Amino acid sequence: MSAQFFVQPILEINVKELEALLQTLPNHQLQLIDVREPEEIEMAKLDGFMNYPLSQYSQWSEQILVELDATQETLVLCHHGVRSAQMCQWLIRQGFTQVKNITGGIDAYSIYVDSKVPRY
Repeated sequence: MSAQFFVQPILEINVKELEALLQTLPNHQLQLIDVREPEEIEMAKLDGFMNYPLSQYSQWSEQILVELDATQETLVLCHHGVRSAQMCQWLIRQGFTQVKNITGGIDAYSIYVDSKVPRY
């Protein structure tokens, strides 16, 4: 099988597990990434997440490797979980070892954890 078609399995965390982690671990122990667009962040956001929009990949792709620790637990969020899964794959290919996709994204967070987070 060609290496370009090999897909690493992505670990996942659901929004209730995310909420429990956010309440029990200090933020400095987690790297929280939101890959949604700035317009989406304006509509709904979670505190503590750094924004690296996928559409702006060329602007942050090199700096993220310096700004983040590849060995620290890294949780990735988007609207429903598809773009964050793409980001997880990319991070794994860059050598990140503790990457998890937040399944259901911010939409699920609004439904199952905090209804004050607007849905869009």
